Amino acid sequence: MSDPTRADDDTPLFPAPPMAEQERMVEAILFACADPLSAAQIAARLPHGCDVTEALGHLRSRYQGRGVNLVRVGDGYALRTAPDLGWLMQSERVETRKLSRAAIETLAIIAYHQPVTRAEIEEIRGVAVSRGTIDQLLELDWIRLGRRRMTPGRPVTFVVTPEFLDHFGLDSARDLPGLKELREAGLLDSRPAPGAIGPDEDDIDPEGANIAGQPELFED
Repeated sequence: MSDPTRADDDTPLFPAPPMAEQERMVEAILFACADPLSAAQIAARLPHGCDVTEALGHLRSRYQGRGVNLVRVGDGYALRTAPDLGWLMQSERVETRKLSRAAIETLAIIAYHQPVTRAEIEEIRGVAVSRGTIDQLLELDWIRLGRRRMTPGRPVTFVVTPEFLDHFGLDSARDLPGLKELREAGLLDSRPAPGAIGPDEDDIDPEGANIAGQPELFED
């Protein structure tokens, strides 16, 4: 089926809108969407000939220093409250439940070592990972199933999601704080890692693994 906006030689019948108008259209699309959109998803909604990359660049500059910023989340773009004004939204946040210590440790291991299998998570934590912990993180849409390992049994791996990155204001997993930042924030110490895999995590209150002391367990 032919495109009515293009001639037979694939030349657009109508010129692309001015860049200022392209910016307005991209702004309207992002404002109406709660989830980040990729450049391809935005382009699919615009007239032919629009330069999404340029429009996004102009919008990002235009929003700098304002109460709302254009941010990149993984492969997508979204309008978000400026980080220094996040405290204004606190009264609007509803905390439904807190993550258990086991879930926080499991999520951190997945974020820093993805893609990682359940067995590798258990080796780092030193205790078995209950199904409830993985299910909770899947329900929050903070982790998802990744590719299978090319090893006996073809175990499935876990990776973090764009929703996880969006929640913590990260462009990508590479923006996670390093060991130095974690130690300075008092979130990581130099305690040795636990021993071999022990009882199920529901029966133990582990002291947490020293990620810096773990051997390289994961493929690139």
